[in-house]
Amino acid sequence: MITAIVLIKTSVDRIPEIAESIAALDSVSEVFSVTGTYDLIAMVRVRQHEDLAEVIPGRISKIPGVEGTDTHVAFRTYSQHDLEAAFSIGLDN
Repeated sequence: MITAIVLIKTSVDRIPEIAESIAALDSVSEVFSVTGTYDLIAMVRVRQHEDLAEVIPGRISKIPGVEGTDTHVAFRTYSQHDLEAAFSIGLDN
């Protein structure tokens, strides 16, 4: 699974509707409204790199009110859950 973090600039007066439209896309798992340079952050998960072109410029960028995107592809995922599994050696206390 390939994860992309998509930073999205939008028309400020349409953030809720744009966020809902993006969240409704099949490959989008979450959409966050955020402060800072960008208005929304979308988490996109696809099976192949080629699928990113279908989702990001093919769908997200074409939603009315989306002014631009900046995409970051994740190499590796780290979370507390993943770290616990990685360091667990199966010994009971």
